[in-house]
Amino acid sequence: MFDKRFYYLIKIQYLGYRFHGWQKQPDVKTIHLMIDRTLKYILGDIRFKTLGSGRTDAMVSANEAALELFIYNEPIINFEDFLELFNHNLPQDIRALSIEEVDKDFNIIQDSKLKEYHYVFSQGQKNHPFCAPILATILEPLNVELMKEGAKLFQGTHNFKTYCYKATDKGEYVRTIESSEIVDNTIYTANFFPETSYVFKVKGKGFMRNQIRLIFGCLIKLGRGEITLEYIRNTLKEDSVEVMDYIAPASGLILHALDFEQKKGIR
Repeated sequence: MFDKRFYYLIKIQYLGYRFHGWQKQPDVKTIHLMIDRTLKYILGDIRFKTLGSGRTDAMVSANEAALELFIYNEPIINFEDFLELFNHNLPQDIRALSIEEVDKDFNIIQDSKLKEYHYVFSQGQKNHPFCAPILATILEPLNVELMKEGAKLFQGTHNFKTYCYKATDKGEYVRTIESSEIVDNTIYTANFFPETSYVFKVKGKGFMRNQIRLIFGCLIKLGRGEITLEYIRNTLKEDSVEVMDYIAPASGLILHALDFEQKKGIR
């Protein structure tokens, strides 16, 4: 007798500040570990498997991420009750947003999806410690207007080898960024936030290891006056051999939204 599998897409959000990223690792607390522990507790003897849509690094947060849940033989009957029980038992810095049934044709890793990341930052002052989990504090004054010009240069199809951590000569580094801009922050607010802060917003179908943090590290160097707009243009050329030597801090990075463009397999 064959086991029958049921497939579900679950959207989640989490504050990554106290976690060692998404992926399970020996002897450290990760998002995937805590989710699987919680599911094992609420599902009891029901067999299951989970697969994330991608990995986030240590201290990186998500306003909207996703995982696929495979359950064997016993389907989820009431989605509302499941979400309530799941959230009741998850740690307070992880929350399940929604659940929907998909079929075996849906593949959370391979199916086309658009990711929007935000990098939240301020400049020129020391902030309240409560800001630390989601807002990067750049103590030096930055030329933010110049950084806004620089951010636009990353939009489009370019060679992003300079902005891949430990790139080799065998990788595929030509990628497309759908949009890239720095805007005033009106999205993430609190009474302990600085009066002025900013969001670097970047959207694309796929990003390489540390790509966004390396890009923003470059923009920080631009804002400090250490590099020029022409330098950025040159790093995006096909023959660039430049290596970006500054990775922006992890705690300002947020996976803001995840959109599966092809609805294949979603019921």
